[in-house]
Amino acid sequence: MPARTPAAGTTPFPPLLRWLIEHDVDHEVHEHAETIRARATAHAEGIDPRTFAKTIVLVADGRQALAVVDAIDRVDLAKAAAFLGAVSVRLATEEELRELAPGCEVGTIPPVGELFGLAVTADHAIHDDEEISFHAGSHHFTVHVDRSAWEKAGHVTYADLAEPAERPAWVAG
Repeated sequence: MPARTPAAGTTPFPPLLRWLIEHDVDHEVHEHAETIRARATAHAEGIDPRTFAKTIVLVADGRQALAVVDAIDRVDLAKAAAFLGAVSVRLATEEELRELAPGCEVGTIPPVGELFGLAVTADHAIHDDEEISFHAGSHHFTVHVDRSAWEKAGHVTYADLAEPAERPAWVAG
């Protein structure tokens, strides 16, 4: 019988784990109770939400890109547009997320652009952390990594992308 691919979210995203090993990025995989929001995941992991890297898929003039901000922040779309040289920037839809990363649960794409053929731009605040954690393609698993090793292996660029958020992004005002 051929090997079965695990359903999205039941394990850490296998291509992510292979990438971390192939690029010699020291990492730890952690399992936790299901969480949906990055800030809640950080709390479930017992870590400072400022060290949890939240990956956002942007669509800039029809091109996708990965933006990474602290769990307590949100992406400022105007800043992202300026950095990306785009006229129009929006968040990817859930359907676009499913198409981009069918092996990941929606909202858990890891910040490794090579896995998806995308560039990764992180907010400057991410650079302040020695270690970061992020979703491992599942609402149940995270990966803790050395930030500089992830940055080097993932060819991460930095820009001013974040708008500090006291409320979730979908709350107006």
